[in-house]
Amino acid sequence: MDQWISFLQDRWLLLLAAVIILIIVINIVKTVLKWVIVFAVIAGVVIYGVQYTDTLTTVGTSVVNEIKSQAVKALGDDLKDAKYVANKDGSFEVSTKNLKIEGKAGSNELQVTFLGQTFKMEADTAVKALIEQAQANAK
Repeated sequence: MDQWISFLQDRWLLLLAAVIILIIVINIVKTVLKWVIVFAVIAGVVIYGVQYTDTLTTVGTSVVNEIKSQAVKALGDDLKDAKYVANKDGSFEVSTKNLKIEGKAGSNELQVTFLGQTFKMEADTAVKALIEQAQANAK
């Protein structure tokens, strides 16, 4: 339902044009062709609205990737002040003034808290290098 609300908010002009076309077709055309055109316009709007979800997903994915890259950059900038804590259960925590990374040794999945938002991400080579640097600074 949220996709339809977003679709209506973002594409209201398209929907207004479709309604105007439908009103003109219904008033001018008086045959079975009228209903074929009406159903074609409605089907076109519905198909376009369903595909609109893909656009929202793409935008959401790019926003998440940008936040992740900003978190890695923030950790790199604050690395000299980073605190590394190794827990007895094998988990660890790297924290700076802007960022907190939690994970388990040997696991690729990390929980990152950046600007008050928590998300999970895979540890790539850059993140692993930053964690190792924070670990070396702690010693």
